[in-house]
Amino acid sequence: MRRVSLLPNILTLGNAFCGLLALAKAIDALAFTSGDPAAFYGKLETACWLVFAGMVFDAVDGKVARMTGGASEFGAQLDSFSDALTFGCVPPLLAKVVIEHEGPLHGYAGYPRLHFLAAAAFALMAILRLARFNLENDPEDKAHQSFKGLPTPAAAGAVVSMILFYLTMTRPEFQIDEGRPTPLGQALAFFPNIHVDLPAWYLPILALSMPLIGFLMVSRVPYAHVASRLTKRGSFFALVWVVFAAFVLFAAPVPALFLAFNGFLLWGVVKWVFTRHKRPSVGPSDDTFTTTAR
Repeated sequence: MRRVSLLPNILTLGNAFCGLLALAKAIDALAFTSGDPAAFYGKLETACWLVFAGMVFDAVDGKVARMTGGASEFGAQLDSFSDALTFGCVPPLLAKVVIEHEGPLHGYAGYPRLHFLAAAAFALMAILRLARFNLENDPEDKAHQSFKGLPTPAAAGAVVSMILFYLTMTRPEFQIDEGRPTPLGQALAFFPNIHVDLPAWYLPILALSMPLIGFLMVSRVPYAHVASRLTKRGSFFALVWVVFAAFVLFAAPVPALFLAFNGFLLWGVVKWVFTRHKRPSVGPSDDTFTTTAR
């Protein structure tokens, strides 16, 4: 049996572990929190943050593998399986749990079968995207500068940030840190009725977003590789912007993540539409953008 590089593969397994733990938290939220809303929301919130923790592992494992010379076919396959779990299966299942648990509380019964199909569409598109990535993968750094279609971590972040945004808007009283309201909790205090109006339309949108985001994953819409952009050399002012973005993320993580992931998703679509409109009618379509991505 061939030897494998330990560090990058351990990081990749850390991603898979976060996905499994998030799934366990979602099951616990349904099974062991009957009559205890705080426990239900707490476990769902923990599950969402575990998906983001998986993104941290996913962002560094490939870089570490290339830096240490440990890139291998085994690592690529392990990474895809881990991504399929944490970013392909867990986010839509978390969304299904939230929709079917919260819907009846706010007058939205919905259709469980349609909710499952929406979640399955997201998961299956993520798996198809990862299969395509395995065929197109190039270990060179220069091939990891852009994405062909929405990457699975970004798609997962869009769905999970929508769930976190819902939990925060619905239960602003849980925005407490060390006995005092968080900055977001203090801001929500000025809008005491915002949590009453949000669920009436938000849950169906969450359900509808899953197949739409799934379609973007297998599309040819180009997206920038944010991790590669952040790790390459840049200007001094780029560093200043990153520092201020970190401050905003620390002060109000939920709205910051919601705007970042969903803004990234929409910006790619808008940019592609305008680029396609200006592009000459004669010429290749899919080969215009040379990229490999998950």
